[in-house]
Amino acid sequence: MKEFEGKTAIVTGAASGIGLGLAEKFAKERMQVVMADVEEEALNKAVEKLKKHQYRVMGISADVLIQESMKELFDKSIEAYGNIHILCNNAGIGANSGNKAIWEINKTDWDWSLGVNFYGVLHGLQTFVPHMIDHGEEGHIVTTVSLAGLLPGAGTYGVSKHAALALTQGLNRDLMARDSKINSSVLCPGFVNTNIMNSERNRPQHLVSNNQIDTNEEQLEIFNFLLKNGKEPSEIADIVFEGIKDNIFYILTHPAWDESLRNHFEEILSRKELKPPKVNDLASFFKPREDGEKF
Repeated sequence: MKEFEGKTAIVTGAASGIGLGLAEKFAKERMQVVMADVEEEALNKAVEKLKKHQYRVMGISADVLIQESMKELFDKSIEAYGNIHILCNNAGIGANSGNKAIWEINKTDWDWSLGVNFYGVLHGLQTFVPHMIDHGEEGHIVTTVSLAGLLPGAGTYGVSKHAALALTQGLNRDLMARDSKINSSVLCPGFVNTNIMNSERNRPQHLVSNNQIDTNEEQLEIFNFLLKNGKEPSEIADIVFEGIKDNIFYILTHPAWDESLRNHFEEILSRKELKPPKVNDLASFFKPREDGEKF
């Protein structure tokens, strides 16, 4: 996709973090932007912030967990701006499984994580893709995955992000097989300065869990430090925009993780017995890298 001015972008999870960064970037490129989020108050504040710059944006309260809510988002977006050209399935939650093993995590926590991070993406695709293909214009779909979708571990969060990756890989093949003008990407960032660790604020009542989380306080402290000191959403948005222009499927924003990715896939191709996971030298995450890159 090369032309952006006057086109329309939908961004879910747009009230804060990467979603807000994407919405602002698209607006700066003179696109019409529909900002969707389940947090209505935060969404209204984000929309007002961008409107102060005379950007053409609007906010619509939507819950990616609910397919009917996504249909309402579609209808209101079409009514306001016409054809949709960019869909960013960005809404997601950070699920903390603590030290629990996969088999110890209860179904409610699985439903919460998979509901938003996988089914939320699927609902977006089912709702918007037929329209994007039918109108015949160029377009692009971005799924926010995370490096947790490429590397092993991370409990329910990692499983949900692997699922979102596989879903978008399948989408990409289907679009190419149909000679569509719609392309797609997976955004796989490392640590970004967002409030993803506060996702519980948006958990619906029917998915509230009484599960006790056995948290490693040292790891949690490091995780929060890395988020706070991670890349800014605006920087991620700039990288995504270039990825859309260049039709890059795997948008990798954090080169500091390249070695881990390389080691993971080399281990797969080695066809050898898997070794026990290494315990990272936690202190290494606090040391500035020579290349200035952040984890």
